[in-house]
Amino acid sequence: MVVKLYGAPLSTCTRRVATILHELQIPFELIFVDVRSGNNKTEAYKKNQPFGMIPYIDDNGFILFESRAIGRYLAAMYPRHDLIPNDAKKNALFEQAAAVEQANFDPSAAKAGWHLYARRLGWGGNQAEIDESLHILEQRLEGYELMLGKTQYLGGNELTLADLFHLPYAAIIAEDSVVFERFPNISRWVKSLTNRPSWLAYENGVVSTASY
Repeated sequence: MVVKLYGAPLSTCTRRVATILHELQIPFELIFVDVRSGNNKTEAYKKNQPFGMIPYIDDNGFILFESRAIGRYLAAMYPRHDLIPNDAKKNALFEQAAAVEQANFDPSAAKAGWHLYARRLGWGGNQAEIDESLHILEQRLEGYELMLGKTQYLGGNELTLADLFHLPYAAIIAEDSVVFERFPNISRWVKSLTNRPSWLAYENGVVSTASY
């Protein structure tokens, strides 16, 4: 039985999960949730995702939401690649990098990314919010530049979930802003992530994937 991914083709967090599924070569079926029609706010939907957000997965009856938690679960259940290192020290560096993403990258990158993406889709997008968020992000990127000057990826010289968690907001910002280009190590790292087959596979939207 394939994993069922409840989300929307262009949703940022749905694409984050789909990218991880692709990295792990896990077949999945996308179950479309029409958020613009409020399908994610129904009583039936909230039985599986109590906050009415997307995505969530159904893995043979096991329900899980929050894209980072889903990523960790998938990497643990289907360890095709070492996206979560088993070695204690490597795992600690992975957890450090994952914490850096959530604390230092996501708060400002998600806000800037949302407004940039909304503008791209013709939904508006607040330039003042973009400018402020990118200013805050640029300050955080100084630490990233130092980290990525020592290793190829944030947790070491091998790709981990911590790097993938930065997608898709890093990709949106890279397309619509020059902030990453001011930092050579970050620019190299972002390009390496956005050129991965797992990311490019869904550049036109997430689709069900039976085989790789």
